[in-house]
Amino acid sequence: MAGMLAGIKLQESGFHNVTLYEKADRVGGTWRANSYPGLTCDVPSHHYTYTFERNPDWSRHLSPGGEIQAYFEQVARKYRLYELIEFNTGVERADFRNGRWHLELEGGRSDIADVVIAATGVLHVPSYPGFRGMDQFKGAMFHTARWDHDVDLEGKRVGVIGMGSTGVQIVSALSDRGIDVSHFVRTPQWIMPVENGHYSEQERALFRADPDALSEAMDFEGYAAAVEAYTDALTDPASEGSRTMSQACRDNLEQSIPDPALREQLRPDHEPLCKRLIFSPDYYQAIQRDCAHLVRADIDCFEAGGIRTADGVLHELDVIALATGFQADQFMRPMKITGRNGMDLETLWATRPVAYLAISMPDMPNFFMLNGPNGPVGNFSLIDIAEHQWAYIEQLIDKIYTGECPELCPSVTAMEDFDRARVAAAKTTIWYTGGCQSWYLDAEGVPASWPWSYSRFVAEMKTPRWEAFEWGTGDSSPAVA
Repeated sequence: MAGMLAGIKLQESGFHNVTLYEKADRVGGTWRANSYPGLTCDVPSHHYTYTFERNPDWSRHLSPGGEIQAYFEQVARKYRLYELIEFNTGVERADFRNGRWHLELEGGRSDIADVVIAATGVLHVPSYPGFRGMDQFKGAMFHTARWDHDVDLEGKRVGVIGMGSTGVQIVSALSDRGIDVSHFVRTPQWIMPVENGHYSEQERALFRADPDALSEAMDFEGYAAAVEAYTDALTDPASEGSRTMSQACRDNLEQSIPDPALREQLRPDHEPLCKRLIFSPDYYQAIQRDCAHLVRADIDCFEAGGIRTADGVLHELDVIALATGFQADQFMRPMKITGRNGMDLETLWATRPVAYLAISMPDMPNFFMLNGPNGPVGNFSLIDIAEHQWAYIEQLIDKIYTGECPELCPSVTAMEDFDRARVAAAKTTIWYTGGCQSWYLDAEGVPASWPWSYSRFVAEMKTPRWEAFEWGTGDSSPAVA
């Protein structure tokens, strides 16, 4: 999504020497990689689009993953991105030498660029568990981001490991189809109730015919207020918004699960909002069906016929889906990136992934990131976040292109001051005080996401603080990758 945005905006600005390198065989990012049953976006459909390319044809209030993938493919065609993209071409190295970035690509090829934009996304390297005996299982087993659609689930016994949004969506979808599904849950999570209604053909026809009707339906002011309230709830656990959202999660559990024993098995041991909030219209109903089984006992090992838990029970399975998430600290890695003065990414990120305003790093001139470390990540549109970031990055590129500042990166002082303030603020958020482990936390237990309000992020992205940057000399007329 973010790389496509960069390609579109660069073309609009008159850049023609642009290449998009994509390690996979299609556009779509997370919506290409994930295609599991029940895949649904938790951002309202009409707000999960580029602002310049609204889609009047969403079928649901929360879009199915297949529709989002189709949307991105349509955008790529319309904006002629296929002319810029080299598929099945991962970047293995990027080295800054003599004022330019030298790229080493898969297959032994190379390229040179004046500006590099890393739009690799956050969740793209699957995290695999290390349970004993996994190689002994005789059935089908795969990570949910590598779903094997050749495996017929009808009449099979399916195990799903993990209770993030992915695990919840899969269990709901399989249970609804009557498939025998066992949900292995180490840590229950809070679930916010949500409805996912359909848009009628009449509504979609109206949206197509009348953009004003679509804008009215989108309720920009209401959505912006909801996003601001959500970020306020995360950053101020004592706020009214935090109390309201937390109570909604608690009420959802109490009112949806009449069986007191099952209800306690599903009760989290941490505060709501401490982990990425799960929005689901039907998980609590799904897990109560006869074909669905909640397994809270710890996994001891895998065996040929299934999973044995610590209580000695063998759960016989034909298929195991690993909804075990991603390595959220990877970003551009495993690429090897070396900037000015021999500074390499692994050294720069020895403690934690860091970036000035989530966009740029010291000693990495003309290297910018969309959805980089410490940016806003949550239950809101990352397309929106990326568009704000692009508005900032294009101002940096303009300085480079005009020759005013051919080499541009933040100073070490600016980076350190920003990260010091960010860490201090992060330790006041519900992610830190709520008593849970989550992928939002870095190796030292500090929340890695943007710890301030959404409105502060928008304000920061409007105009760079030029005093935070080091200005170098070099060539102009940049090529971009």
